[in-house]
Amino acid sequence: MAENVLIVAYSWSGHTAQLATAIQRATGADRLDLTVAAGTFPNDMYATADVANQQLASDQLPTLTSEWPRLDQYQLLLIGGPVWSAKVATPVRSFLQQLQGYRGTVAPFYTDAGTPGEYEADFAKLVPNLPVATGLGVAASELAQADQAVAKWWQKLSNK
Repeated sequence: MAENVLIVAYSWSGHTAQLATAIQRATGADRLDLTVAAGTFPNDMYATADVANQQLASDQLPTLTSEWPRLDQYQLLLIGGPVWSAKVATPVRSFLQQLQGYRGTVAPFYTDAGTPGEYEADFAKLVPNLPVATGLGVAASELAQADQAVAKWWQKLSNK
């Protein structure tokens, strides 16, 4: 269905993975799940936030361990992750830093606990040389009803 589209997602709790699956159902796009080394983040949400804040303060983002396809074969990257302290999660930041040379469009999608903050503005700042399409944010409590929001978002993106 969606040729030349890649879904890229990092999911700490499983919520973003759920949203990525809904997007994949709607688009038929290829998918890349971002991973980090085991033990990079604790199982506790608050302890993970502390680790992420330390990573940001020290500019030591986590190393991604997933194998990537050639990104130049995709015209659109749908890039998703959880909202961490109103910002892009550090594994997604790592991915965005490695997009030098990519020439397509990117579009964020994200899950949150009800407070997305300035996620999309933060995302756009991380890829200043790329066109950024409108994103899709879904609160974790609304994931069960995400299919309709995903369909509307995809329709906007695919009609450009």
